[in-house]
Amino acid sequence: MEERITPQQLYDACHRRLELDWVYHPTGEPAPIVPLPTGQDNRSLIGHLNFIHPHRIQVIGASEMAYLKGLGKNSHNDVIRQLFSARTAMVILADGLSAAESMQQRARKQGIPLLRSTLNSNRLISDISFYLRSLVADTQVVHGVFMDVLGIGVLLTGESAIGKSELALELVTRGHRLIADDAPVFVRSAPGVLSGHCPEMLQNFLEVRGLGVLNIRAMFGDVAVKQQMELHLIVHLAPVKLEHLQQLDRLKGTRRKRLLLEVEVDEVELPVAPGRNLAVLVEAAARNHILHTNGYDAAQDFVGKQQELMHGDST
Repeated sequence: MEERITPQQLYDACHRRLELDWVYHPTGEPAPIVPLPTGQDNRSLIGHLNFIHPHRIQVIGASEMAYLKGLGKNSHNDVIRQLFSARTAMVILADGLSAAESMQQRARKQGIPLLRSTLNSNRLISDISFYLRSLVADTQVVHGVFMDVLGIGVLLTGESAIGKSELALELVTRGHRLIADDAPVFVRSAPGVLSGHCPEMLQNFLEVRGLGVLNIRAMFGDVAVKQQMELHLIVHLAPVKLEHLQQLDRLKGTRRKRLLLEVEVDEVELPVAPGRNLAVLVEAAARNHILHTNGYDAAQDFVGKQQELMHGDST
């Protein structure tokens, strides 16, 4: 992790969404969240209060606060010293909790940022973890529309003006969710796993030729949009060409692999032509991908049944 990420940078990016407020803001420059200090590379960046494998960002929720209040005076002071040690980059109080005076004194003495939020600790950890991973992980912007279709992440790609946004709008009206239009950002969040999200400026918006920019959240409600999701399938829209259609495998279709950030992603190609219901085809591609992931291959099943029938006829 070479990029330097500071507590102030995290606050600037997340404080509105996560309802963060400063309890103690150091006047000097505190230690960065990343890169990690030497010898501490195996610890996670954020988590609930933990002294055995301490996190760079220690989150204290209602359960952790109850534990601290149940300690005797000496034990409580020892724990507070461990909490605000050089291993900690910042401390966040969740659930609207107030900081005890002992915490504030120790934070000031060590110069460690102390913040609070009205949100619950699990939400804080999840959202901040995603933000930190997106900063330190490999990223790639792909031209297309990223959707949640039947619970899997589907990226619609194709030439400009081929109808990606119109197709996305129809999918939204059919109950699916928009993640990002035009420039989704993909992050290699784990080995073999890509997560996609929308740049903040473009969130909730979809540009449709003839209608202009639409706010999907305002038009269809919160259920029509989603913040981020893993990428499972790419659906590439291609203009119809007779010679190309003749080359398509009518049994297996155009299933292939596409490499993004050194991760192989399943891709199917859908020819675009008047009269074709692309929304239904995308839904079918998503359902077929789910079946394929679970070990079922319709083409193999079809060939197997043909062979059984031929074998029965021959006997």
